[in-house]
Amino acid sequence: MQTHSPSSHGSGVVLAPFRGVRYDPVRVSELADVTSPPYDVIGPGTLDELLAASPYNVVRLILPAISLDAQAAGAVAADRLRSWLESGVLVPDPDPALYVYEQRGPDFTQRGLIGLVGVGGPGILPHEGVMPGPVAGRRELMRATRANLEPILLVYNGDASSASSLDALGGSGAAGTGGHGSPAGPASRLTDLVADQREPLVSAVTSDGVTHRLWRLSDPAEQAAIAADLAGRTALIADGHHRYAAYGELRDLMGGAGPWDYGLAFLVDADAYPPRLGAIHRVLPHLAPEEAARLATDAFTVAELPGVPPVGLEAAMARLAEAGRDGTAFLLAGRTGFRLLTQPDEKELAAAMPANASPRWRALDASVMQELLLERVWSIKDNERDVLISHDAREAVRMALDAGGTAVICNPMPLAAVTELAAHGERVPRKSTSFGPKPRTGLVLRTFGS
Repeated sequence: MQTHSPSSHGSGVVLAPFRGVRYDPVRVSELADVTSPPYDVIGPGTLDELLAASPYNVVRLILPAISLDAQAAGAVAADRLRSWLESGVLVPDPDPALYVYEQRGPDFTQRGLIGLVGVGGPGILPHEGVMPGPVAGRRELMRATRANLEPILLVYNGDASSASSLDALGGSGAAGTGGHGSPAGPASRLTDLVADQREPLVSAVTSDGVTHRLWRLSDPAEQAAIAADLAGRTALIADGHHRYAAYGELRDLMGGAGPWDYGLAFLVDADAYPPRLGAIHRVLPHLAPEEAARLATDAFTVAELPGVPPVGLEAAMARLAEAGRDGTAFLLAGRTGFRLLTQPDEKELAAAMPANASPRWRALDASVMQELLLERVWSIKDNERDVLISHDAREAVRMALDAGGTAVICNPMPLAAVTELAAHGERVPRKSTSFGPKPRTGLVLRTFGS
């Protein structure tokens, strides 16, 4: 594997070329049938659709066997990957390359570069906490398959005048237009040049109406220009904190220099293509909604809203958004209706917060939910069994109704708060931010031996 040495890039982002592994178009005639969303946003219904789409859908690698433990699931995925490589379903590209990747939907365009990032480098900023279970699961999958099967999503400032900060992240670019709102650096300019003037390797339209296109960028001079541009920049992990943590654990576990010193990533210039930042909601399957509302009155103002879920959800979410403009607000949903939680009690809030947390961290809705609402009011320690997550409010409500539990619907976190916390080394609670658009899994994979 040819890569750039991390030491040659100072303290900035390392984005090294690699020999991508892709589906053979002769063996797989419709690329949309073998790709999938990222593993952690695939619900049961979507999983069934992906499995039915093709016997070679990449979901059979990233979610190989839900009922098995991490080690056994990894073995299943490794056998499948080996079989698909040996049979020619998946084929390594001839030379190391970076890959220009474009997603184009009805109201957005996102472009960026897929390559390998140095694991643990100072140029990568996490902003979100992780849970040990999902990290161990992804680590074991990577160790068994000796592969990175899907990229994490990184965002950075491509503005040529802001090469060393994240201050303008999400600023003046125009999503959906493909235009730069400010002077772009070489990496970002080259990304647009390739997408606008060269024929793509592959193009596929997925069921959500998004067109995905991919180009190989194998010219050493172009790669060097990108490396030089990124050397002084910092990138924020927008999506994939558990995978990035798994990269680090795998590197430590394997020991010594090797392909595990790098992980697969999709890097997007947020000045040109500002990310969308959505909310991630909680589902408490073992907490009845009437009990959740009763306990919440000790620390919040609780107001009942019209409707019985799922009827009335849009109106209730509009009330949530309105209330969120004035401060912290949550929407509880369950079989007994909707309740709006606002105005957390200042004394209760102060008693719930960690002593070493900064004022900016304490002010986050996600922090209030974790420390005050979940732990202090409901006596629930955040864990994967009692606190489920969903990126979609309607799905969260359905999950709560099916379980007889409570959905906690949240407002999106402001992007400025995310970047400010990351720049100061603080992390928001796990699964608090949903950046998008998320890269499609399966367009290009990375194996350690290629």
